[in-house]
Amino acid sequence: MHKYELVIYWSDDDRVFIAEAPELPGCMAHGDTYETALQNIKDAMALWIDTARAIGKPVPEPRGKRLLPA
Repeated sequence: MHKYELVIYWSDDDRVFIAEAPELPGCMAHGDTYETALQNIKDAMALWIDTARAIGKPVPEPRGKRLLPA
């Protein structure tokens, strides 16, 4: 699998860990534990990539370096 940067953080509002793959627009997941959120984002990324390929959309290559914080 490609090596995309992941961001995982705790959400006090939702009381779960949120995981995002910023290089794959809209690709997010969550979990009750850090480990569950990590596994769920891996699954979401695979689905995102498979879906993009199936509908003929480009799949971005991983940038290979840290994204700049906002």
